[in-house]
Amino acid sequence: MFPGTLDDWLNWQLRIHPREIELGLDRVSTVWKALGAPAPARVVITVGGTNGKGSTVAFLEAMLAAAGYTVGAFTSPHLLRYNERVRMKGREATDAELTTAFERIEVARGEVPLTYFEFGTLAALLVFAENELDVALLEVGLGGRLDAVNMIDADASIVTTVALDHEDWLGNDREVIGREKAGIFRPGRPAIVGDRDPPQGLIAEARRIGSQLIVAGRDYHAESTEAGWVWSRGSTRLSLPPTSLDSASQQANAAAAVAALHALADRLDWKVDAIRAGVARAKAPARLQRFAGQPELIVDVAHNPQAAEVLAAWLAGHPAAGRNIALFGALADKDIIGIVGPLSEVVDSWYLAGLDAESSRGLDVSALAQRLESSGVIDVCARHVNVADALAEALDQAGPNDRVIAFGSFFVASAALRMAASRALPAA
Repeated sequence: MFPGTLDDWLNWQLRIHPREIELGLDRVSTVWKALGAPAPARVVITVGGTNGKGSTVAFLEAMLAAAGYTVGAFTSPHLLRYNERVRMKGREATDAELTTAFERIEVARGEVPLTYFEFGTLAALLVFAENELDVALLEVGLGGRLDAVNMIDADASIVTTVALDHEDWLGNDREVIGREKAGIFRPGRPAIVGDRDPPQGLIAEARRIGSQLIVAGRDYHAESTEAGWVWSRGSTRLSLPPTSLDSASQQANAAAAVAALHALADRLDWKVDAIRAGVARAKAPARLQRFAGQPELIVDVAHNPQAAEVLAAWLAGHPAAGRNIALFGALADKDIIGIVGPLSEVVDSWYLAGLDAESSRGLDVSALAQRLESSGVIDVCARHVNVADALAEALDQAGPNDRVIAFGSFFVASAALRMAASRALPAA
């Protein structure tokens, strides 16, 4: 007897495997072959990296859709609904499409154990194959070489950035992490590196694999102008509008997406107007997502030091009329001090929230406060057992010219987006 609803399936998947994460391709590849290994799309682009993966997928999705292609995108984690992870032809996968895929996977896997993420990856690939797509965009969940999406041989791959995160799984050395992320590259195929200062480990591994290496700042360039920015590679120059997604890092993400399409011009038509439209229209929730109000609310998924530095730079460059008030929660395996440190100079007041009820990896508020107070990096303002309570108080206590920034985890962003909806806060 199969589980019933989509929620039943997801809860069951979390129970049947003892570990939330288990890297490796043998098990998931075995099941994929048992399912017939159908091509998920005519062209596949895989996107990995420490930060910017979801935004880069969003730019590619918007550019390709504007060009008239049918596109599927598999991303993770989700914010409000599991269905967000599997998008195609401008819509989310339905519950029925996902549960049907899960049933097929359960029959095919036999005694092979699969994690929650592996079930989701296989389901996305099956749904894509059923919809006969032109392009599938696959976001790496963790690392690269051993991530489940890497069982698919991509026609082009992108590594957006390389920084420290998930050290328990990937190590605390940028060179080692770079080699792991380079594992999504393929011999003779475009390998786009969006990081302008990539670790030599990534470059060396890409060369060992024999990939067609295309590096930001070396092989292609993105230069800001008064009207927007210019992307160039060799004799190709393309004037582009400002990115629809805010923060300086988004130009680099869009540039990497353009580089991938340029490298695939023999497989996908190079449509300049579509690229411009995609740059201007791409949407990715909880990436410096702003809600108008008094106070203003900003929701961001920054959950590692590199992303926190980008957020801090944006706040410094866009000062609030009043105070910056931060709502922060984090998972236990994160570099808490490294995340909070960059924001300590631009945030005036802090509210802490526990995430232990959201995830087995979530820090409770007492443990979070203890880590921060013992480091002396900030003075804690208030503590709450969950994000909803912390954010409600932060919004209610803030002045009309203040700004509340919710960040630190996808769980924080999810709760903040739900509250924005419940309060009918309009987009800024």
